[in-house]
Amino acid sequence: MASHAGRQVSPATHLLEELGVHLDPELLVLSLTHRSFAHEAGGIPTNERLEFLGDAVLGLVAAEALFRRHPDRPEGDLAKMRAASVSQRALAAVARRLSLGDYILLGKGESQTRGFDKDSILSDTVESLIGAVYLSHGLEEARSFVHRLLDSTLDAAADLGAGLDWKTSLQEAAAERNVGAPEYTSEGEGPDHARIFTAHVIIDGEILGTGQGTAKKHAEQIAAEQAYVALTGR
Repeated sequence: MASHAGRQVSPATHLLEELGVHLDPELLVLSLTHRSFAHEAGGIPTNERLEFLGDAVLGLVAAEALFRRHPDRPEGDLAKMRAASVSQRALAAVARRLSLGDYILLGKGESQTRGFDKDSILSDTVESLIGAVYLSHGLEEARSFVHRLLDSTLDAAADLGAGLDWKTSLQEAAAERNVGAPEYTSEGEGPDHARIFTAHVIIDGEILGTGQGTAKKHAEQIAAEQAYVALTGR
């Protein structure tokens, strides 16, 4: 489809294999068309309508899954877990696992500012793909698709803290165990347009988690999740 900063982009068929679903080629292209690309191409349709539809499907599937998995949790807890599961951060993490940024059609300006790695663009594109699957195959296949993408996130939602992120959860877990507050260190390598950050979490003098990402906050979240698992055994 396109390349970013000289990176080779895999064929769209590879993306569909990763997604485990079939989509009509035109619908797939539409689901990947960001408004910046559409504007530069003369006002062709964007993925925003599909995103609107996918957001609704995602909310329903996530709510149903959490309702069934946690029969004893009150409505307030379920609402927080759903918010964590379908948050921009959570969906962007799913997109990065799929290397979805390699396939999104972006305008030149958005590409130059690394739009292919922005949480907002990545999460919106995940929702547009969910909308496309719903249009093509109906609710049952869309439900299965959402579960393939988000089951691990839905499972983890029950453990996330009040801040709905791993750094907050780790801080709460450390406080409960009286082991001192987590400390973070990070360093970046590479040129500005392709910088990679490595973050470490230190608790009680020991490195419990390490993460890498294209932004410091992403690296710290990954490191915090690793440390949370090490500290709690979950």
